[in-house]
Amino acid sequence: MKTYDLPAYTIADLVKTRQISAVEVLEQTLERVRSVDGRSGQVDAAQAQSEEDLNTVHAFTLLTEEHARGQAEKVDQKLKAGENPGPLAGVPYTAKDIFTVKGIPTTAGSKILSNYVAPYTATVVERMAGAGAVMIGKVNLDEFTYGSSSESSAFKPIPRNPWDTSRVVGGSSGGSAAAVAAGEGAISLGTDTGGSIRHPAAFCGTVGLKPTYGRVSRYGLIAFGSSLDCPGPLARNVTDTALALQAIAGEDPRDNTAAVVPVPDYLAEMEKDIRGLRIGLSEEFFRVTYFDSETGELKENPIDDVIKNAVLSVAGFLAQMGADIVVDVPLPHTKYGIPTYFVISRVEASSNLLRYDGVKYGYRTDQPFVDLKELYRKTRGAAFGVEPKLRMLMGIYLSAAQFDKGYYQRALKARALIRSDFNSIFDPGGKYRLDALLTPTTPTTAFSIGGVYGDSVLMQYSDQLTVTTNHAGIPGLTIPVGFDDDGLPIGAQFLGPDYSEGLLLRLGRAFEKLTENEDWRNRRPPLIPANE
Repeated sequence: MKTYDLPAYTIADLVKTRQISAVEVLEQTLERVRSVDGRSGQVDAAQAQSEEDLNTVHAFTLLTEEHARGQAEKVDQKLKAGENPGPLAGVPYTAKDIFTVKGIPTTAGSKILSNYVAPYTATVVERMAGAGAVMIGKVNLDEFTYGSSSESSAFKPIPRNPWDTSRVVGGSSGGSAAAVAAGEGAISLGTDTGGSIRHPAAFCGTVGLKPTYGRVSRYGLIAFGSSLDCPGPLARNVTDTALALQAIAGEDPRDNTAAVVPVPDYLAEMEKDIRGLRIGLSEEFFRVTYFDSETGELKENPIDDVIKNAVLSVAGFLAQMGADIVVDVPLPHTKYGIPTYFVISRVEASSNLLRYDGVKYGYRTDQPFVDLKELYRKTRGAAFGVEPKLRMLMGIYLSAAQFDKGYYQRALKARALIRSDFNSIFDPGGKYRLDALLTPTTPTTAFSIGGVYGDSVLMQYSDQLTVTTNHAGIPGLTIPVGFDDDGLPIGAQFLGPDYSEGLLLRLGRAFEKLTENEDWRNRRPPLIPANE
């Protein structure tokens, strides 16, 4: 029995009923990793060039085999002693290399942390272990999560999309999405600051959940934008996503931003009927509005027709199941989501990056220096990539008193307006009274490696359909809904009011059940051996 393509809930049942051991599950998963992943990412390593490199996934920065075997053996020992090892007993998973794990390197995909070994463990990682899950490794990402393709990582080779290895995996949780899609672990932990779970999940054909801000603790997460960052799970199906969220959600005394709100039974919520739920569609999410630097005007481009049609098809399926579809839902400030994100995220990123100076931890320049200022300059100059440097410089400019033009205050006002738009459409006493909003996740399917990278502005606009969720602090769930003509996955997302994760999972599960016999559900990434 091979378990690497089985759902997490099936693996856990097999382990708990002693039909297979957690150690055997781990060994089989490592077998799949060796089959499809190729070289793990390394600082200053060569980019993919050989035929093998170009046709493998490269999701990992680090395989933690010894750590994983210890966890798997503990699960088996608990079962032997008649104890309950947890709802995720023996389930292999990966963690984005932005979460600290005590005694294990945590790099954030950056040279400046390439030698950093964490002295403490992130809450989400602790809770996965408490649920019986087995962490098999750390996976690659955009450096400090800055990007939408995972191409900015200092750890090369960068991840490649399992559905077409000439395409990007999305970002910044690109390694997480690629690993799940390729069967290198049933679940992965990622983070979402402007769409960084949902974007790569859509590109790689997985489920991805950005929880309500504060629903999941950020303790042990290396911060990008502290008012935007949200840890969350990626998986191949909605049930596994619900299981992972159940394990990691809840208050945490070590994180003052973690919400003191009861965690419901997501599995029970997920199976409820969707009849009578009001699901909205907004034209604002079927186009991308961008700033033309030459004319100074805002311009609009429609999203790909194949994606629009796929999302409308989802609405049709939900209507068949008794949901009410509400069209022409106004969200007028959606078009300001990316400019607002540019300002807020850069100011917060700059503040968070200032701690990396070569003094207390991480990389330090080996060049001579005469004072602290020169130490900082040489260390950061050598160890930060282009994206951290751009964000630090822009953040300093935007927050410096001598340059102050009120951009940050205006951005905060725009964020409040975006939040107000969502409050209005989800208001039970308002005009629309929506339970959820259905939208595309991305304007296109996965683009070619190198096709957009280098244009920081254009790259950012690939997140326009996801970023407003982070501004508003509300949850968002992306699910796979089919493929385009090139065989690339298409994602659609459900957005809902605060703490409505259970309802979003219910909608995702309803679509999953209704389409379980569709031919596209049986597709597997081409790089997975046919005999497995």
